[in-house]
Amino acid sequence: MARKIVITSGKGGVGKTTLCANLGIALAQKSLRVALLDFDMGLNNLDVAMNIDRRVVFDFIDVVEGRCRVRQALIQDINEPTLYIMPSCHQAKRIVTVDMAKKVIARMEEGFDYILIDCPAGIDSGFRRAISCAEEAIVVVTPHLSSVRDADKVVACLVNAGFTQIYTVVNRLRGDLVMSGEMLTPTEIFSLIGQTALGIIPDDDSINCLTTAEGGRRPYRILADNLHLGTAKMYDCLSRYKGILGRMRRSIKRKV
Repeated sequence: MARKIVITSGKGGVGKTTLCANLGIALAQKSLRVALLDFDMGLNNLDVAMNIDRRVVFDFIDVVEGRCRVRQALIQDINEPTLYIMPSCHQAKRIVTVDMAKKVIARMEEGFDYILIDCPAGIDSGFRRAISCAEEAIVVVTPHLSSVRDADKVVACLVNAGFTQIYTVVNRLRGDLVMSGEMLTPTEIFSLIGQTALGIIPDDDSINCLTTAEGGRRPYRILADNLHLGTAKMYDCLSRYKGILGRMRRSIKRKV
């Protein structure tokens, strides 16, 4: 039976889709069967991130409305044979009820180890539809007070909805700014949100929607290990900015 996990945040632009894509890849690289779903109907950001937008024949709405089977709509990733993507709606925005979404997820559960749901930002109907299909949640937050406050509201909604396993991922952390006191530390963020710390993703040029550089893959591998194995290792964004050499790196980075 699949672990159904919704990836959410209090505001847009924090990197949910990038995290969903790269976490899915990292889990698939462990030979786990993974499905990615974009519940932000009509925007298709995950399709673009996973580079499948030109390979779509059927989408989520086709499955909901009975024009195809789940297997026909799922698109296999080119590089990871155990990773599949369910395309979002490619027409005008369509109404998808909670019951419709649940039925599709139910048909997928036996075939996968993980189902990752990329949730719309905010706490409106799209958010409620996405969380209704999941049993666990990953809340993505950036190291800014406004993002932390919005994430806290999302956590409250998840708790009220009955979620007992809520993880926090700090995304786009800059070690140089943390060490100079200009950015919240991961410890402060995890403490403020008060849920299980799952991982840290640095603000790094090597990390993008489909990370291929070794340095960019490592944070997501750690994230996947923590999620799948229950470990609690955190990617180190700070050590290279400590000491004399660290101060020099911070100075250079500030000038770039």
